Amino acid sequence: MDSSNPYSEFVQSVCKNFVTGNELPLGQMPKPPASKTDPTSPKVLILAPHPDDECVMGGLPLRLMREAASEVVVLPITYGSDTKRKEERKKELHAACSWIGFSLVDFGQNRLDKIHPESRQKNTEHWSNAVNELVKSIEKINPDILFFPNATDWNRTHLGVYLLTIDALQKIPGAEVTLIETEFWGQIQNPNLMVENSPEEVADLVAALSHHKGEVTRNPFHLRLPAWMQDNVRRGAEVVGGQGGKAPDFDFATLYKVSRWKNGQAYQIFEGGKILSHSQKGDADILNQLQ
Repeated sequence: MDSSNPYSEFVQSVCKNFVTGNELPLGQMPKPPASKTDPTSPKVLILAPHPDDECVMGGLPLRLMREAASEVVVLPITYGSDTKRKEERKKELHAACSWIGFSLVDFGQNRLDKIHPESRQKNTEHWSNAVNELVKSIEKINPDILFFPNATDWNRTHLGVYLLTIDALQKIPGAEVTLIETEFWGQIQNPNLMVENSPEEVADLVAALSHHKGEVTRNPFHLRLPAWMQDNVRRGAEVVGGQGGKAPDFDFATLYKVSRWKNGQAYQIFEGGKILSHSQKGDADILNQLQ
């Protein structure tokens, strides 16, 4: 270690924490206190391209559940492309959702596969069936707030789920819902909402994500989630708060794009960007800022 560089110990501590994190259990920890849900609160639906995306997308849904008593429903669009892992990924998803308090529904036996832009173009019958499946699910769940990947989220399935969602909404007459686009693999080009999460909430998201044992053993991205959420504060201060803006005084955040679906298309809800911090507590605060 270079003792002349005052940042050497700081950087080394990050590396040491990651090593320590690799020794922590995957799942197998006590659940956090259960959150009460209020049927009059907005219902949240997360369209997860794969099992584990519900945790990565989950910063704002977690706050809506805990602060506004919203029910958070997870609908996995696929169980991944590895046929040998599908059943195990389904079990891992159940464990993660049960641990953090999200409800879980699926397409039953009609699981969706090959949901990517190429299928939309070249396998129109398969795509049409998938759209119809999603239409039925959205109509049955009837969400007030819908989370789904953004249009440039890189991963082919994430891009496919974006297109599938838009196609399904266009087939639902009179559909009105708040849309919240998410990011992970590819950044949202024009996010308009940055949402703070407390260290306790981030720890819960990481713990829930650790239940996806097969995926995080292959790539321990659960341990990198806090660093990604820290970097979101850096980026969000500029792209949401405004170029040259002062970074907010919190540690972790997720960036989203919020719009309103009505009359067959998405409309902008508010001008500019919003930063939703924990300094504004309570159901009225968190819900009003999404309008």
